[in-house]
Amino acid sequence: MSVRRATIADVAREAGVAASTASVVFSGKTPVSEQTRQRVIEAAASLGYTGPDPRAASLRRGRSGIVGVVFGDRLGTAFLDPVTTVMMDGLADALADLGSGLLLLRDDAAEGELTLNSAPVDAVVLIGCSTRMRDALDVVRSRGLPVVVIEGDAGEGVPQIRLDNREGQAAIAHHLRELGHEDVVTVTLALDARREAGWAEGVTAGEITVDVTRDRLAGVRDVFPDARIYVTRSSLVDEGYAAGQAVLAQQPRPTAVIAQSDLLAVGVVRAIRDAGLRVPEDISVTGFDGISADGIAPLTLTTMVQPAAAKGRAAGAAITAMLADAMPASIHLTTTFRRGDTSAPPPPRS
Repeated sequence: MSVRRATIADVAREAGVAASTASVVFSGKTPVSEQTRQRVIEAAASLGYTGPDPRAASLRRGRSGIVGVVFGDRLGTAFLDPVTTVMMDGLADALADLGSGLLLLRDDAAEGELTLNSAPVDAVVLIGCSTRMRDALDVVRSRGLPVVVIEGDAGEGVPQIRLDNREGQAAIAHHLRELGHEDVVTVTLALDARREAGWAEGVTAGEITVDVTRDRLAGVRDVFPDARIYVTRSSLVDEGYAAGQAVLAQQPRPTAVIAQSDLLAVGVVRAIRDAGLRVPEDISVTGFDGISADGIAPLTLTTMVQPAAAKGRAAGAAITAMLADAMPASIHLTTTFRRGDTSAPPPPRS
């Protein structure tokens, strides 16, 4: 037998005040005397009343109090990347004043799982905008929900939180060019939803459906148009290690590797070391993200530091504005070059 939950009306009767007075004590929207406030608080404590039922508040607002988040990467691997964790912290922080919870959704949900068509959400944040994510965008639009896209081109009418991926990657490439490198390999994130790993010869921008991959590759090609390309499945150290082994098997061996994430760069460094070579004396390696990269001490990666928390906060601020019937502007964030000691002039030609 369930026990009836005390209501604000019960508290008001116990405290000897009007229900509206008891209500504003908990909402804090209207000042009341300290004596009245204390009487209401004591009455609530005696009845075990902890505050308004959030479900009732949600029904009154016509909202669920939930913001859906859809990743362009697999959920099982997304949070292995520290960038994702920091970004989600920023998003949660920005939504704190709304009291909204976050619901992680798969854009390829299996039967019986919550989908974008059925999830009880007030708004949606799409992270990345591959071909599959654009299908998710169509679903969200058909439901009339506010939507914000982080690092993806969603077209006009959708606020976007963009990062200078092309410009940032070009800055890394220029750094290596200035050091004297001419033969480089770029280790990229996935090109499309198939997530196939391996060498990619002659791939064009039109064939790449993952925006971040395409933009960062364009930055490399702005400086090294003939750079060899090795594609990985996702931003994982193990993927970088496999890429490093493939790079070392190349003839001629490149003098530098430009990885599209710090985790990939860490894997490449480990593969080089395990092969008995040195970073950067034999091969330079650069990353992208600016995370705290473990496993390559005493080295510090040369990389581009991205404002991951700011991306999340900007998305949360945009959602907050849209739920208040305002249309926020898109935001373009920038990365910062950080020179570590994994890059140096190429070794002398033998």
